[in-house]
Amino acid sequence: MEFRVLAVGDVVGKPGLTYLTKRLRKLRRQVGADLCVVNGENAAMNGMTPDQGEAILDAGADVVTLGNHTWRQREIVDYLDETSRVLRPANFAPQLPGQGVGIYDISCGPVAVVSLIGRLHLDSNADNPFYKIDGILRAHPGMPLLVDFHAEASSEKLAMGFYLDGRAAAVWGTHTHVPTADGRVLPRGTGYITDLGMTGPRESALGIRPEQSIALFRGELTSRFAPAPGPCWLCGAVFTLEYETGRCLAVEQIIDQEAP
Repeated sequence: MEFRVLAVGDVVGKPGLTYLTKRLRKLRRQVGADLCVVNGENAAMNGMTPDQGEAILDAGADVVTLGNHTWRQREIVDYLDETSRVLRPANFAPQLPGQGVGIYDISCGPVAVVSLIGRLHLDSNADNPFYKIDGILRAHPGMPLLVDFHAEASSEKLAMGFYLDGRAAAVWGTHTHVPTADGRVLPRGTGYITDLGMTGPRESALGIRPEQSIALFRGELTSRFAPAPGPCWLCGAVFTLEYETGRCLAVEQIIDQEAP
């Protein structure tokens, strides 16, 4: 039996959350998604508040994943222990609040969603994700496994994709906010894309005002980052999967955007 998963890239600031709220349910119907996973890492620019997490779920997401800014909004600490629909990276220290793996029921049966964080160029103080995922696979046999790998380096994301090829149903990257054009089914049947992109202001530097990013790289004093004005887009991918085998049949990149 086939099912479809819509994975949506990092929601950036109020513009990204507003656009997601307007578009996600319609987009989900259009692509026929049985499950929707949204990365909420930057809903507050740095991190996500509980209210923003609930807004993403209310917009049509089944699961919200996080990343290296998980703890920037400290009010999220209790929230992560209260909900099973928001996942922080599973390779964070085990004593930290929340969970990194969730089991969610769709019409075909249960599906496991995993949030992982990379270590190359990310000061996340996390366990090795390649070892961590082995234990997760052993603990969840016989069901499709979907992995949001929040990582900086494309090399680390590609390595994870090939490491899980034939063992996970789909692996997608988040964090860099730039959609990559390499969505495909890997040789042993795992759906893969290096980065979904982001949901937020299109004419921006990763969601923020370009002039602020330029000032940063020129070594000038900068103000607190603010989201850019103008039209938004929602970037992601749809994975068509076979439930019984856990194999991916197709990967389709999604870019839904406002007119200029």
